[in-house]
Amino acid sequence: MVDESEALIPLNPRAEIIRASGADELLSRIRPEWQTRNLIERVKRLLPVDPSSACQRILNAAIHDLRQKIVRAGLDVAKEAALRFALPPVSKAEDVLENYSTWNTIDLAYRMGLLSRAEWRRVRRAYDIRRDLEHEDQEYEAGVEDILYVFKTAIEAILSKEPVELLRLSDVKELVNSADPAAPTAQFLEDYQTAPEPRQREIQEFLVNTALDSKKADIIRQNAVELLRSFEGITKQPVKLQIGEFIQERIGKGRIELVVAKVAASAGVLGYLKRRQVADLFDWLHDRLKEVGYHWKKFAHHGPLLDDIEDIGGLIACPDEPRAKLIRWMVLCYLGEPGGYGWHGRNRPVFYSNTAAPRIVQMLRAAGSLLTQDVEQALQDKQAKTALTDRFIARRAEELRDLVTAEPEPEVNAV
Repeated sequence: MVDESEALIPLNPRAEIIRASGADELLSRIRPEWQTRNLIERVKRLLPVDPSSACQRILNAAIHDLRQKIVRAGLDVAKEAALRFALPPVSKAEDVLENYSTWNTIDLAYRMGLLSRAEWRRVRRAYDIRRDLEHEDQEYEAGVEDILYVFKTAIEAILSKEPVELLRLSDVKELVNSADPAAPTAQFLEDYQTAPEPRQREIQEFLVNTALDSKKADIIRQNAVELLRSFEGITKQPVKLQIGEFIQERIGKGRIELVVAKVAASAGVLGYLKRRQVADLFDWLHDRLKEVGYHWKKFAHHGPLLDDIEDIGGLIACPDEPRAKLIRWMVLCYLGEPGGYGWHGRNRPVFYSNTAAPRIVQMLRAAGSLLTQDVEQALQDKQAKTALTDRFIARRAEELRDLVTAEPEPEVNAV
């Protein structure tokens, strides 16, 4: 019921239009914690008589809510975001709650990931409208379009949304340090995905350091690697770039150690390392394969060597020059040699490495048409041509061609 003082305020001539716009209905979407306050009733009373003040009140409430969300999300994240994007420093809650301007509050919320870019732009425009209403009362009065824009933005982007509960580094540490294999829940992954860049980077750096710490127990290091794999597809691209630089600093100018390359591949950042160093690593892996040889009797040695290549991204991650050499080895290994003799050859027309063959198939199929030219070139090798005179081996060559005529399959993290 309107009190006497408010009853004396004349209705705005556009009151019916404002009611028909549905602006007051948007108020029902505000979170329960705001529903218990007087804000909604006061705004409802103001809408038909003073829409400009109603707009100001609803946006003021949204900015207040945004400040609270920033503090709740974490002062560590706010501090780093403010430093990185040249905003006023944040060291305590009062810096945000009392000293931050509205404009900087909107920017900080965006940089922390509490507002999407589209929401950030909308809130900034809504704030421009609010300032016009506040400072130019005699020249500018809120129209229906202004009311709807401010109300929809303040409510949809801020007041209707629950505060973000950021994934804490301590939560990640607890999972990694467990004596059981790490198995993040769907909620755990969702919390990581919605975490702002500073928190994601903090988690990634911890996981990389843990995975590369030789003093840690094997289960802890493996858990760190598994979490890197789980997070790879949902880590923000700028964070991946930063983690690539972080790992590159550890490597320096020397050769990339295999364990470092595996961690980088698990995090999806091998491609951000120096290309020449990555090529040198694959050259070294080829030399190991060449030393063992591709003869089928060496099958016991093939598995671990090929697994190492797959663990760092397989042939997709391999630069062109070492890739051609690796594919030549794989083609000759897969083709094998004529069988059909001895006890084991009674039902086996071709002798080949049972250990290597399925791994080669998996890597060639994953890269698909990316390898067509390399495979054809390998099949023109003198040794390959000699082997292809056998009709059964020739069939295996066609199997290889079939593997690389299709488009590459979506990359799957190695297990």
